[in-house]
Amino acid sequence: MGRRIVTIDGPAGAGKTTVSKALARELGWVYVDTGALYRAVAFEIKRQQINWEDSAQLERFLACLDLDFVMDGPDPVLTSSGRDISAYIRTNEISMLASATSAIPQVRRALLGIQKSIAAERDAVFEGRDMGTAVFPNASYKFFLTADVNVRARRRFEESNASGISFGKILEDMIKRDADDTQRPVSPLKQAPDALLIDATALNVSQVVEKMKSIIKKV
Repeated sequence: MGRRIVTIDGPAGAGKTTVSKALARELGWVYVDTGALYRAVAFEIKRQQINWEDSAQLERFLACLDLDFVMDGPDPVLTSSGRDISAYIRTNEISMLASATSAIPQVRRALLGIQKSIAAERDAVFEGRDMGTAVFPNASYKFFLTADVNVRARRRFEESNASGISFGKILEDMIKRDADDTQRPVSPLKQAPDALLIDATALNVSQVVEKMKSIIKKV
């Protein structure tokens, strides 16, 4: 019997991470933050000072990349060569670099294998930008989670208010990231034709999760 897969795609700041974690916990499935994988690549590119526009150098870097999710309490921890890097991948700088590097076919190919191997072993909730369109087009259940860009920027601002970055800057970066993600030539952000659109502008996490669970339990 094939493993059951839920995909949750959508733009930055829509609440995908919080919703996906909560949904996976309630279903008893594994949660996979694919965005964190791309952030991990961006973090290591920055840390190792990789020239990611140099194809040969990037290929060597990706060949040595060792990313994994390990369970530590209720949530999975992202490691790079065995080191927990979860605390370093949520900065605005890493977000922007992840958006840029995630459009590179070599990067996407390198991470595809990790995602596929997880899906082959367990029922899982995958969140990202192209889970339902490119990575798991035959997923059991697909959702596209979005919200008004001002609401998304406000949420991100409140999450990172200790960083000193202004709301205006976060909004500006989010609008740019939306454009980059939807217009990139490789696996752009878009709603899969068979995905259910959920606008979370006026919904809280519990309401979104309940809506998703009701759909999953109907099938």
